[in-house]
Amino acid sequence: MTTTTLAVLVPLLPFLGAAAGLLLGRTAPGFVRPLAVLPTLTALVLAVLVAVRQGGEQAVDAATELTPTGSVPIELALHIDGFAALVAVLVGLVASCVQIYSTGYLRDDPRYPSYAALVSLFTSAMLLVVYSGDLIVLLVGWEIMGICSYFLVGHYWETPEARAASIKAFLVTKLGDVPFLIGLFALATDAGSFRITKVLGTVASGGLDHPTLIALLLLAGVAGKSAQFPLHTWLPDAMAGPTPVSALIHAATMVAAGVYFIARLLPVFQASSAAMVVLAVMAAVTMAGSGLAALAQDDIKRVLAYSTIGQLGYMTGALAVGDRGAAVFHLLSHGAFKALLFLAAGVIIHASGTNSLAAMSRMKDLRTRVPDAYWTMTVALLALTAIPPFSGFFSKEAVLGAAEHVATGHTEHAPGAAGWIVLVAGLVSAVLTAAYATRLWLLAFRGRGVEAPDHGRQPLTMTVVLWVLAVPSLAFGLAYGPLPEWFDDRDLTPVLTTSVLGTGLALVGVIVTYGAWKHTSAMAAQVPVGAVAAHPDADAGLVEAEAIASHAPAYGDVAYTPDPADPGRLLLGPLHRHAAVGFHLDAVYAALFVRPVLAGADLVRFLDREVVDTYVRGAGALPRWLGEAVRRAQTGNLQTYVSALLAGTVVLVVAALLVATGA
Repeated sequence: MTTTTLAVLVPLLPFLGAAAGLLLGRTAPGFVRPLAVLPTLTALVLAVLVAVRQGGEQAVDAATELTPTGSVPIELALHIDGFAALVAVLVGLVASCVQIYSTGYLRDDPRYPSYAALVSLFTSAMLLVVYSGDLIVLLVGWEIMGICSYFLVGHYWETPEARAASIKAFLVTKLGDVPFLIGLFALATDAGSFRITKVLGTVASGGLDHPTLIALLLLAGVAGKSAQFPLHTWLPDAMAGPTPVSALIHAATMVAAGVYFIARLLPVFQASSAAMVVLAVMAAVTMAGSGLAALAQDDIKRVLAYSTIGQLGYMTGALAVGDRGAAVFHLLSHGAFKALLFLAAGVIIHASGTNSLAAMSRMKDLRTRVPDAYWTMTVALLALTAIPPFSGFFSKEAVLGAAEHVATGHTEHAPGAAGWIVLVAGLVSAVLTAAYATRLWLLAFRGRGVEAPDHGRQPLTMTVVLWVLAVPSLAFGLAYGPLPEWFDDRDLTPVLTTSVLGTGLALVGVIVTYGAWKHTSAMAAQVPVGAVAAHPDADAGLVEAEAIASHAPAYGDVAYTPDPADPGRLLLGPLHRHAAVGFHLDAVYAALFVRPVLAGADLVRFLDREVVDTYVRGAGALPRWLGEAVRRAQTGNLQTYVSALLAGTVVLVVAALLVATGA
């Protein structure tokens, strides 16, 4: 079987599994789980075979024209280089783990058949994006992922949070997709084709007429899909969906698509220095802002959501300095440990028996309750913190090293300003990442909250997946040595300067956070659990927040009260209340966009009802009055009719005489 045939089957199999699952979900429920797991696993195996055959060497290209469309044809094309081959393996691995994990996590969910089918469709759409060699075909997968995310985030549609989150995710990403679509058309117009190879050929020959405009339009779509500032606000709210969906969205699909798209078309962005600087600024603001916001979140999944936003900022930062090898390396590494983090968080939530226990301040010493989640999440958090020899150290170091090379003028792949912006923001984010990762670990596994009911051991399908993902989280970073040909022959060996700086700053973040936790724990030990922790470091807003939280409703027969030993409050100080709500960006957007649109809608409704409808009602009133007059004349009285006839005759005679006299 040829490599092209194998590649076609990779996205096709999950699609067929999704179709079969939707058709047989009600009539043959026993087939739902095999149809969810087996096609995705088979697609993973085929993706590995495609990667082995491709070998990081010359790209595999194949195309056939779908239908004549005029001057710019649309083709069903494949373009599989080393990046595409590796990313497809990541997508298949994470999707397979999510499907297997979900058989235990959602084993009692009545909507599991539709959920599993949507996950398969989601996977198929991302694989189509990864392998596609035509921008319009890529756009099809791009948009299918958007609608799948809408349904999956809103899986628990009974809750208002899930409904609002699904709508918000759909609308915010569509807000970016509109300029993205315009940018694709403008790019194809300049290049004369939607084929990626032809577009890149046009860029290489200097054939783009509007590189800055095209790059900025495309960046809008990437910002929405990959949750980058300023279109990142949908991702934390998307945690209202099932936890395995969060793992899939954050690790291998949806948000990874935007980064992967820039990596595919990086020369288009490099054709404009202004676009590269804009990309660097977007990455820097995203990294720093998300790190601060993560440090203030109480919900464990929201911490991980802001973490994803920040790590995607590292990837876009690598692209801003022209190094797609470092960006994709971190994309692959992050995919493994972020999927592990979310699935381990799912084990914690599942063990508690309710999503309400996602609040870390309500957790108490979960180490003995969920040992598999404890050990594997520790590995994943070390990878996230970029502590050597875990995978995150090598991939994040590749990003910092690339930024340092551009900043110091050792390479001209991007403006020097972009290098300095990404380098400084990356180092600041290294401290913040270590701080919120340490805080998460301390509150989740050594917290002072009220112990939740024990719901027994977790299904084997959930715990085994954690250990499977722990392997690449620990060891994948070492791939920088044997696999340089997969990354444009980029030397990913850690650079001494940025390695020491990055690791040193990460350790500073760990130590400072641990010290803050010890300080707050000592003060909290003097206060009974459930009481308000008032101390010199607490302001009025903090005391009020603690008081509200201490009167939280009971879940089951246990009233969960917050852990006052939260180092995040001490570290952020007065900034905490702003970081906890994402620096009020939702409020800003509501003031700038939502309220004016609603006001405009109210004005249009008023004009429609009070102005337009008035004219319509007036136009109908005259015929109605005439009809009323005619109706009243129809009395049925013969004498009245004869009298009216005689009166009319007299009027006509008089009128005729007057006319004759005048003549």
